[in-house]
Amino acid sequence: MPRLLFEKKGNAVWISHLDLMRLFQRAFKRAGLPLTHTQGYNPRPSVSIALPLSVGIDSSCEILDFDLDGENAANGEIRERLNQALVDGVRVLEVYNEGQKIKFLALLDCVVSLEYDDGASDETVSAIQGLFGREEVLVEKKTKSGEIQNQNIISMIRRIMVSRKGQNTVELRALICCQNPTLNPMQMVAAIEKYLPDRKPDFAKCSRLEIYDNNETIFR
Repeated sequence: MPRLLFEKKGNAVWISHLDLMRLFQRAFKRAGLPLTHTQGYNPRPSVSIALPLSVGIDSSCEILDFDLDGENAANGEIRERLNQALVDGVRVLEVYNEGQKIKFLALLDCVVSLEYDDGASDETVSAIQGLFGREEVLVEKKTKSGEIQNQNIISMIRRIMVSRKGQNTVELRALICCQNPTLNPMQMVAAIEKYLPDRKPDFAKCSRLEIYDNNETIFR
């Protein structure tokens, strides 16, 4: 099945996952690239996004699998036709064949920016470094069934670097598990709010930079 790599930035970060799926379905149609459909009583266009992206998070490394119905357009042409049909902020970077199996997608390189209206001190950086240096940091996670569970996020952080970026921002650059198990980067913010309430940021944002397999090879 063909695959494309795309980015989601700017105002497009406020598009929900389901709306993003619909956006691509309509873009394929407007671009004159008919999709195959699933079988059964409720056929659906054959598009799937590997890692659902939370609203408000931007990304340069989103993966979408698709299947065209009898269309023999070259990959470069598919990219150009889709980009003409998509909205600002969503852009196809590459179209290719023979992608890796999704089950081998394991790690996410991300940046979480913590903004402090009154300034970010060196003490704040040290406190956050100490927090993520612990053996256990429990954060609540809601399961699909609605159950609340405590999750030790330390076991899902392969490495993390905490640093100041200007007077008002602390940056967390982390390589984390993104599948089996999955860590939402914003859970690191939740951990700071829980364990370091006096270091709670006034605003936090996250960016996905790259995805990898378990051997830290770029996943495509």
